[in-house]
Amino acid sequence: MSAFDKGPILVTGASGGIGAETVRQLIAAGAEVIASGRNEEVLTRLAEETGCRTLAFDLASEEDVRKALEGLDLWGLVNCGGFGGEIATPMETDISVFDKVMTINARGALLATKYASQSMVRLGKGGAIVNVSSQASLVALKGHISYGSSKAALDNITRVSALELGPHGIRVNSVNPTVVMTPMSAWYWGREDIEGPFLEQMPLGRWATEAEIAAPIVFLLSDGASMISGVTLPIDGGFTAC
Repeated sequence: MSAFDKGPILVTGASGGIGAETVRQLIAAGAEVIASGRNEEVLTRLAEETGCRTLAFDLASEEDVRKALEGLDLWGLVNCGGFGGEIATPMETDISVFDKVMTINARGALLATKYASQSMVRLGKGGAIVNVSSQASLVALKGHISYGSSKAALDNITRVSALELGPHGIRVNSVNPTVVMTPMSAWYWGREDIEGPFLEQMPLGRWATEAEIAAPIVFLLSDGASMISGVTLPIDGGFTAC
């Protein structure tokens, strides 16, 4: 029995580009997938396209997460739900925005992990969790005080969860992508004064695609990664190696 035959995999943030592509690749690999996200119209289209199930809940509410996940049989979890927040220095940051970024990116992922892992332990089949972090947790990026801090917290959630859940046969890892140039990203990363200097520092010299992020996520959930746990995997064209 392969990993993808052991039970459903929940993907949060599935109405976004990386999350939706992860759902597609998991379905193609034979997994049963439950997609969650904020945009129900996008989720409906994704379900029609792939055959995935959908589940709506608010990552910012523990009660909402608990009601959605408590008693739900799960083998895997992809924490892809996230909020970009603002571009600001530590001197200028809006603390209310900082709080929202931390609430969704770190606290929300921890809540999903808390209740999903309870299901995995209850079922006794092991499991796998992949957190979608960022290169912003590994190096200092200007303007990313809120986002980078939230993803650094998420990386620590990954390591501690790997330590605590390992005895139950549950693996926990993070992927740390560079920018995927979507319309949401382009307003900042597409600026001439930002894009050019950044890509000049990256050995591969280009942005990532959704598919290039989703594929390592699927791998980390698969049998091929059965001895990998507690890692933060940069998917950044070599940027953080320099």
